Amino acid sequence: MSYLVRRPDTHLIRLLLLPTLITAALHSSYGFVWNDPRHNVYHWGVASFSFVLMGKGIDLALAKTARHKQAEAVPGIMSIAAIAAKGKPDSPQDASASDQQLLAPLFPLWLQDALELMFSMRGLGWDFGEGVYTPPTTRPQERFAFLRATLSSFLAAFLLLDIIDSAIKLVPGVGDPFGGSIFFPDLPFLTRYLVSTTIHVLTGAALVAGFSMVYDLITLFAVAVLGHSPSAWPPVMDNPWASQSLHEFWAKRWHQLFRQTFLVFGGIPGRKIAGDVGLVLGTFLASGLFHECTILAMGCNWDSRVPLFFLLQGGSVIGERVWKKMTGHRVDGLLGRLWVYFDIMILGQPLGSCFISSCARWLAEVESFP
Repeated sequence: MSYLVRRPDTHLIRLLLLPTLITAALHSSYGFVWNDPRHNVYHWGVASFSFVLMGKGIDLALAKTARHKQAEAVPGIMSIAAIAAKGKPDSPQDASASDQQLLAPLFPLWLQDALELMFSMRGLGWDFGEGVYTPPTTRPQERFAFLRATLSSFLAAFLLLDIIDSAIKLVPGVGDPFGGSIFFPDLPFLTRYLVSTTIHVLTGAALVAGFSMVYDLITLFAVAVLGHSPSAWPPVMDNPWASQSLHEFWAKRWHQLFRQTFLVFGGIPGRKIAGDVGLVLGTFLASGLFHECTILAMGCNWDSRVPLFFLLQGGSVIGERVWKKMTGHRVDGLLGRLWVYFDIMILGQPLGSCFISSCARWLAEVESFP
């Protein structure tokens, strides 16, 4: 799909390939089982990858015209990577020598473009990435200094994730493959929700550290081995703990890796149905369904609270826009931050519980295998 979308007159063949792509991806998500319950999380990982792949496939199949690099008028004319071409004139001669080394020169241009488009999540330098928020660079852009700073960041995120993971596993039933819950009904009310909130916050911190760790590792490989420019790898997040509104949190400070996936599954159809309101609600509903469908691959029962939580997030973002129109002031400052923390850390606890717990039913099925 990524190769064909860069070639002219391939719309029909891309549409014909789409059912095979979707069928194979769904079968990969739900058709195979790891017998060892300690590997249950792999089902979630495979399902997440498969749904991203389906979103990309749908996007590439329905694109009537080819995918362009942002500084490219005709697909295939620019001989440098899209992540280096943003804002450059539409001419291969205008690229600097360092830009031309962004990908290994052993690969032909068509393969370089297809691989970059296939692995591009935020669409940096591509037409579908126009308008996506890119966090400001916080590391030196000289190659050796950048690699050293990235390695330090990777090690710090790795250690933090390990500490949080070890701490969470100290709570009985939480974080083990036999199932558990962040809510303990035998505890007094305040203690029960103090414990659940602490676990939920630690889970969020683990997610932030995990994203940073994996992204840093990929960045090290891309810059050190493939010769990518440090500027092609901006931060994946922008300190989500500092968010002062839900719009700022979801649109800027949280990672934008699944942005295009959620737009394809819900945002774009929602906009056709109900304009900007449909765009927001459709995107968040797609996010909720994405998260719940990937959790289903772990053997859990369907939990409508997950898509409902994300749908409420979309409603809250729209509510912030209504507040600005009515009062003339945007949601920000200390009250805005408290609003974000309440929405994510309190209302989001059922979501955290679903992520942490797995099903005893799934374990029983696994143990029945020969």
